[in-house]
Amino acid sequence: MKMIEKNGLKISSTLFEFINNEAIPGTNVNSDKFWSNFSEIVHELAPINKNLIKNRESIQKKIDDWHKSKKGSEFNKNEYLSFLKSIDYLIEEKNNFYIETLNVDEEISSIAGPQLVVPVDNARYALNAANARWGSLYDALYGTDVIPGEKFKEYNKLRASKVVDYVRIFFNKNFPLSKLNWKEITKIGIENEKLFVKKGSNQDYLKNNNQFIGFNGDKNNPKSILLKNNNLHIEIIIDPNSVVGKNDQASISDVVVESALSTIIDNEDSVAAVDSEDKVKCYRNWLGLMKGDLVANFEKNGKKFTRKLNPDRIYTSKEGKKIILHGRALLLNRNVGHLMTNPSIILRDGSEIPEGILDGFVSNLCALHDFKNKKNSRTGSTYIVKPKMHGPKEVAFTDKLFEKIEEVLGMKKYSIKVGIMDEERRTTVNLKECIRQVKNRIVFINTGFLDRTGDEMHTSFEAGPMIFKGDMKKSKWLNAYENWNVDVGLECGFSGKAQIGKGMWAMPDQMGNMMKQKIGHPKSGANCAWVPSPTAATLHSLHYHEINVFEEQKKIKSRVKAQVKDILEIPTADRPNWSLENINRELENNAQGILGYVVRWVDQGVGCSKVPDVNNIGLMEDRATLRISSQHIANWLFHGICKEEQVKSIMKKMAKIVDEQNKDDPNYKKMSDNFEKSIAFSAACDLVFKGRVQPSGYTEPLLHQKRLEAKKLN
Repeated sequence: MKMIEKNGLKISSTLFEFINNEAIPGTNVNSDKFWSNFSEIVHELAPINKNLIKNRESIQKKIDDWHKSKKGSEFNKNEYLSFLKSIDYLIEEKNNFYIETLNVDEEISSIAGPQLVVPVDNARYALNAANARWGSLYDALYGTDVIPGEKFKEYNKLRASKVVDYVRIFFNKNFPLSKLNWKEITKIGIENEKLFVKKGSNQDYLKNNNQFIGFNGDKNNPKSILLKNNNLHIEIIIDPNSVVGKNDQASISDVVVESALSTIIDNEDSVAAVDSEDKVKCYRNWLGLMKGDLVANFEKNGKKFTRKLNPDRIYTSKEGKKIILHGRALLLNRNVGHLMTNPSIILRDGSEIPEGILDGFVSNLCALHDFKNKKNSRTGSTYIVKPKMHGPKEVAFTDKLFEKIEEVLGMKKYSIKVGIMDEERRTTVNLKECIRQVKNRIVFINTGFLDRTGDEMHTSFEAGPMIFKGDMKKSKWLNAYENWNVDVGLECGFSGKAQIGKGMWAMPDQMGNMMKQKIGHPKSGANCAWVPSPTAATLHSLHYHEINVFEEQKKIKSRVKAQVKDILEIPTADRPNWSLENINRELENNAQGILGYVVRWVDQGVGCSKVPDVNNIGLMEDRATLRISSQHIANWLFHGICKEEQVKSIMKKMAKIVDEQNKDDPNYKKMSDNFEKSIAFSAACDLVFKGRVQPSGYTEPLLHQKRLEAKKLN
């Protein structure tokens, strides 16, 4: 890398030129003043950042030593809780309080719905996600297994009729008519500010005309009808000349639903950004989203396409006034956590810049452009989701960082909002005190099963062998953790002000199964939940029509609060007398997932992808899934459930299977051709065999090292 010296920093020329020539122009930020202030703050905060990481290591060693000292004796939970308090792992809760965050966009404060997460390094995917605010329900049903039977690329009348029936049933339930059934109607129109429908000469109306919001076209022959339920919009498209409309007795050609209300544009778990070249690619796409001018040109099936941000949607209200609805998801930016550093900037002492500090400055600098054009936030806010924080002191550091950024960039205090990802155990058990540290800027908390389980395993590594990975979802601690997150959020006044989120549906090809299971998330009191695709967002949005989350939250407030002692129930196996067959099956499942993900990450720089599991079911994998799988094998090795040679043999066996699963990828490098020379295979093995000593069980340090090795060879 070519480096430029500026204010005691050595800055990659690629990053320096991006910031000076692309990010700063149009923001009223002075370049020289920016770099001067930036250097001062980075050198002030970097040592604090480093000490926070050292504190993690110190606390972990104390926990390890405690478990070692108790080997052979019966576990005493009260004694364990007292110990955690004595080392400041478990902080005493102070008085009750309500969050005081102001200027929050309604997609976060008052509308419940799906949330997408998308890697920022892929412009096309990022645009698709931003545009997933609205989606065709007909297309989503027609192309997925929600509708049983064979799927067709072209129009199939029988399958289309099943889609129409499904949607009419949905309308009967959520937009009921006074007398008629939506399946019977032959015409839709508007009179006296009321929506009417007809079955022949019989005329009927919505039971609740307040659900009718507006329309497009002529009142007697509208082109579309806009409805609203639980703060979510649905548009009925009427077109008798379309293929679908001409086969529909009411000429309905499509139903477009408000889907992904918000999208997390991800700089963290789903990207592979290891140097300035990678980081600038990510920052440039985010800048394009904030300016509103990001474009992606691509070719598919021999045809050329251009993606750009969708415009707002315009309607006429039933009273005859103009309605403008936002055409895009509200975009949040997930920065990296406190652990990693990046070689794109070198500090005075020769160390790399903490990557979270760099992300914070650049992502908010880019977001200044949105303060002018309001393509994203209409309230003058930027939304930063902060992952992998351990406890209140680390959250307080984030608050301090954001305050410094606001000062440097000339932003109003608390313009930068924060989301706390509740995915590390020390944050979970101290969640209320973590929220207190950012009570004026908090807009989001969520639960993340995979990272949270990875930290559970690593924190309690010395306690004993962990239960089977599939049994984790049935364990006592997990249910308590999921309820605790909602309980604490509601106790701190999140309802109507901030998001309480739930985790990802990881099987993008199993939408029928998702529709049966994921309704549990709005029922749990979560006003957003993660989905893996725009199609999934469209389908999951139906759950928020069935469930009024804010009413559910009122009920949940009166339940008995989850208990910390249950969250601290360590998921170890009492007497692991499992069969060799079951042990090997578990190892194979973990190894296959690790290899399938790592080989793309290291060799191709793909941070998130659909990886086939051992049963060839496509699973959305990112570093969170990798963390749990690698820690699980490492834990079993440490406690003698399996042996090193056994695991090595299984890793090689599964590498051959992964190679076969990727045989149609022209950019794929086979691992099994030469295990000794495959950097990807080496990385996967290191994650397992060196997993015990990785900080908090994180995968990033090893992955970054191996990806940099691979980039040098390319």
